Amino acid sequence: MPRFSVIVPAYKVQAYLPECLDSVLSQSYPDLELITVDDCSPDACGAVIDEYAARDGRVRAVHLPENQGLGRARNTGLEHATGDYLVFLDSDDTLTPDALRAIADRIKETGEPDVLVYDYARTYWTGEAVRNKVALQLTEQGPAPFRLEDRPGLLKVLMVAWNKAYRREFVEREAFRFPPGYYEDTPWTFPVLMTAESIATLDRVCVHYRQRRQGSILRTTSRKHFDVFEQYDRVFAYVAERPELARWRPVLFRRMVDHLSTVFTRRDRLPRGTRAEFLRLARAHYRRYRAPGTPVPLRARLHHTLVRLGLHRTYRALQLAASAARRTRKLAAKLARAVRAAALRLHYRVQLRLPLRADRAVFAAHGGRGHGCNPGALEAAFRAHAPHIRTAWIARPEHQHTVPPGPRRLRPGTAAYWTALARSKYLVNNVNFDRRLRKRPGQVFVQTEHGTPLGHMGLDLQERPAAARDTDFEELLESVDKWDYVLSANRHTTLTWERVYPGRYTTLEYGYPRNDVFQRATSADVTRLRESLGVSQGAVAILYAPAHRDYRRTQRPALDLDRILRRLGPRYVILARAPHGRRGLFTEGGRVIDVSDHPSVEQLCLASDALLTDYSSIMFDYANLDRPIVVHAGDWDAYEAARGTYFDLRSFPPGAVARSEDELIDIFATGHWRGSRSTQLRTAFRERFCPYDDGRAAERVVRHVVLGEPAGLPKVVSLDRRHPVPSAASGLARSPLATVPQPSGPLPVTESR
Repeated sequence: MPRFSVIVPAYKVQAYLPECLDSVLSQSYPDLELITVDDCSPDACGAVIDEYAARDGRVRAVHLPENQGLGRARNTGLEHATGDYLVFLDSDDTLTPDALRAIADRIKETGEPDVLVYDYARTYWTGEAVRNKVALQLTEQGPAPFRLEDRPGLLKVLMVAWNKAYRREFVEREAFRFPPGYYEDTPWTFPVLMTAESIATLDRVCVHYRQRRQGSILRTTSRKHFDVFEQYDRVFAYVAERPELARWRPVLFRRMVDHLSTVFTRRDRLPRGTRAEFLRLARAHYRRYRAPGTPVPLRARLHHTLVRLGLHRTYRALQLAASAARRTRKLAAKLARAVRAAALRLHYRVQLRLPLRADRAVFAAHGGRGHGCNPGALEAAFRAHAPHIRTAWIARPEHQHTVPPGPRRLRPGTAAYWTALARSKYLVNNVNFDRRLRKRPGQVFVQTEHGTPLGHMGLDLQERPAAARDTDFEELLESVDKWDYVLSANRHTTLTWERVYPGRYTTLEYGYPRNDVFQRATSADVTRLRESLGVSQGAVAILYAPAHRDYRRTQRPALDLDRILRRLGPRYVILARAPHGRRGLFTEGGRVIDVSDHPSVEQLCLASDALLTDYSSIMFDYANLDRPIVVHAGDWDAYEAARGTYFDLRSFPPGAVARSEDELIDIFATGHWRGSRSTQLRTAFRERFCPYDDGRAAERVVRHVVLGEPAGLPKVVSLDRRHPVPSAASGLARSPLATVPQPSGPLPVTESR
């Protein structure tokens, strides 16, 4: 008997069905049966289902002789189900990677509840994914399992069948079935939640809910939308037969009125000429099922009143009035923005006529994402070595908390922001400032950049449209003309910058200031950072930092981190950081810690024992720690074709190279990740790319640019005399880290890919 029966009805979805079925069959939790019901679809759905059934014994193909609709097709799937738990999935939606494993773990953790409710995200044709807005209702905090009366807020979650897992014995005991018609989820979901003796939640996106441009049933104009009345008749009939559920009538009544209002107000649902009829039926249902004393939220009272009175023309008039009011507000807001922008432009022009302040410096990094990177290290060095300079930091409101005490905090687009750009002598950034910046005579722009380039940059992207995207190269060169100094960490970077960013600036080949901390941090700092991240004592922490894929519209993990950790054993932990610091790429839980939004990459490097990356420039910085680096180059050809690279990383790597996930597991399992060959590769890599990062790069920049002491700069400490802080695992015996069961022979079914 399988753990899960995944039921997928299919009708006129031939373009989406393979992706749906693949998302189920590729789950890391394989103990399932996939029941696919061909609802007499006129397209190729039936053939697709048969093909999958022939390839995979877990697929059961069911063909209906005539079209019966979504509800009855699901019922047919129920009749064939043998799993412990039932999972419904619409044939144009998909399960997220590892969803069934997360569901299975949560079911076990909460004692086999009748119903487990999990989250979903709407996905659009643009590649955008938007999580459910009421995800807070799915918190796993508090007792579990529970009953609906303990967490009534669950009724605010979208009332559909496919965001829950149901214990099959519970469904069969209560004889739950889907009715015919549109909105068939309504008389299923409400009774199920009200009747369940035990409910649990999983705060994780397990379903991607596809928002189709056209073809969605609920976006089809049809009289079948009138089915919603009959579906609520079934819900209230169910409650009437069970007096113990009478307490839910007020809540159900409120949800019904909200639902009817939604159907009525959506322009793409009701046929022309039927709105008055719909509102008359809505009024009848309002009077039939009204629960005296039902509290109605203030913002919903107008809808409730109009439904209760059935005022079709009044409803339409108010809609038009509300639409006019919205347009007026938008115009007023647009006018206010225009006035404010004009005032700021005038303010900036006035400030440009005032004298420069030689004792002021303004800093920013990554377009206002917060204090850090090379500008962050330089800002601290300004205060330490040139205390007469008053510093300011530009950060967006959500990143203001990252700015330490000392610099003045500025928000982009404010009057203070434009004053700082107009009158500060020193401008420091790792990208470019606002394109409207007018650099004045006497101002000094230090372009720090943010890494040693592996992938193509600057003018080299002209032949790489996937990577260049909307880059305006003329505007780029105009920005380069404002630079006075550009920082470089090595000769490779210097030669690259001067070619792809041609300009009159001076290159300061002093090392990257952000790497100074690697030579100055202590073992106590490492311990403190690991504790703050939740890394237990004795664990081996791997920092996984993949590069952005220019050839993909939506980024997705290249590795199954949970599988890797299962194979390596309990000692290992992965600190996962997504490209550009965006959360949501990784599934957090267990020994995978999502650190994508951590404000300091340098601190993550210090906290880790090894780096796992592919093509991210973080490898050049991490090499300064002289800790193991493993490269996963599974899609090198695709990356190189889309981005272009300056050298073949596979031929000159900073450590062991894996071309597949299994090779990667083997590298860690056998200890090659920290073996002598890896050390030799890292040593050669450091000699080429880390000659100047000795802990005093920021000081050199300040002394040269601000203090005017280019001849008296600190001498560079050679690599053999540097002593970067060791990792926490370096003091552990080597043997325990290498005695991990090695993957040999055929992979077990649970590990197949």
